Order: sequence, then C-alpha cells, then structure tokens
Amino acid sequence: MSEGRASSSPAKAADLFGTLAFNDKAQQDRLPKPIYRALRATITRGEPLDLSTADAVATALKDWAVEHGATHYTHWFQPMTGITAEKHDSFLSPNADGTAIAEFRGKELIKGEPDASSFPSGGMRSTFEARGYTAWDPTSPPWLLFNGGNSVTLVIPTAFVSWTGEALDKKTPLLRSMEAVSKQAVRVLKLFGSTAERVYATCGPEQEYFLIDRSFYFARPDLINAGRTLFGAKPPKGQQLEDHYFGTIPPRVLACMAETEMELFKVGVP
Repeated sequence: MSEGRASSSPAKAADLFGTLAFNDKAQQDRLPKPIYRALRATITRGEPLDLSTADAVATALKDWAVEHGATHYTHWFQPMTGITAEKHDSFLSPNADGTAIAEFRGKELIKGEPDASSFPSGGMRSTFEARGYTAWDPTSPPWLLFNGGNSVTLVIPTAFVSWTGEALDKKTPLLRSMEAVSKQAVRVLKLFGSTAERVYATCGPEQEYFLIDRSFYFARPDLINAGRTLFGAKPPKGQQLEDHYFGTIPPRVLACMAETEMELFKVGVP
C-alpha cells in the first residue's frame, strides 16, 4: 500500500502544479497567437505592451478567473511595511436594466491606484500628496486566492511606485536589480559570441518557521501583538536543543507542511 501511495504522489503534485495560476500554458491555451507572442515578447524581452494587447489579455484573464468562481480582482504588492497589501475591485459593472456584467479592461490590468494615503508616512506629507500606483508585473503570472466559502479573488502581482517613479515597495528594486544583472550578463556573453537576449536570475530564501499550538498562541500576548517571543525562559548557551534538527517530525506538523506545500504547488510556487 505504501509503495502505491509513494508512486502516485509525485504525479498528483505535478498535475496540480500551476492549476490556479494564469501561467504560460493557460496563456497559450486562451490567447490568440498574435496576442500570445506579443505578451511573451514583453515578458522575455521587455518590449512595451500596447493597450490593444493588454485588452485582449485582460479579457482572457477575466474569463479564466470567472470560470473558477472569481468575483473580484486585486493588485497585490509588497510595500515597505514588511507585509503584503492589496486593493480589491469587483468584476461586475451594473447595467441600466438592473442587471450586471463582468468587465475587465487592459488599463485596469496594467495600472491601479491604491489609496496610498492609507499607508504609514509618519505624518511627513499631506494625504493628498500621497500618490502611489501599482504597475502590473507580467513576469509573475496572476493567480487565484481561495479564501474559504465563496470568496475567490484574482491576484495580479504588481510593483508599487510613486507618481515620480520612486520605489515604494520591495519588489521594484528587485526587478530593477534583475534587469541590471541581465544587461551586464548579456554584454559579457556577447563577447563570447552568444546571441542571448536576456539572462534570468533566480533566488529563493531559506524558509525557517516555528509552529505553535493555537491555544498556546492565544495565551501569549507577545506572540499576538509582536509576532515573536518577548518573554520566556532564557535560551541555552550551548547546543542542548539541537536534537530536534534530526528528530522525527510529529504527524500534525508534517500534515501542516504537506498542506502548505500543496497549496503553493497550485499557484505555481515550487
């Protein structure tokens, strides 16, 4: 029995990978060939995306999301607060006869205007000057967020910049760094006769986390308010607690890890 489960698990994971993301496969299946080629040129070579192409992509993206039950879309970004942020809008637009129709246009896909005055500024500027814009990052595929119940949201990965083009998030500097690395790498490669047009740099953070029982969590004001331990026993000076590194993973912990990994697979995170 165990061999059967082991042999079927990788196939299942591979089948689920990217099913909730509007990735290259979904784009190729749903976009007309000229639109698909134009979008790939934007993604791979950084060519400008004209509004007619953006409209076609937005329509296909909206149809795909609505078919999966989505009612809203959001431009999702990572401001310098250390957490993520998003502004939700509905696909539905009212008609004169009292009905509604699902709409989503290219200009709504490419750029959003979140209420930047809501972000902490330390009182340094007036709210009417706190202009911020989200710009679609086509190199990151949109994905679907299921929030339980009937809530399904189309998540559009975006950069967050000021009206003067200054970075207001953690993603814009990363994208600019990747572009700088690609430019210099292509320059060096051409010295060796390469015809490469772009170089992709990838990185992944080491993920370390701690799991704590829900009942214990709610008994700890420091964890609730600060997200970390502020009081407790003094840490050992040696390595008295190193045994957990090679210990057996408790079943509940392993179940949590497996569920998290499977949800990440669905949105295309390896």
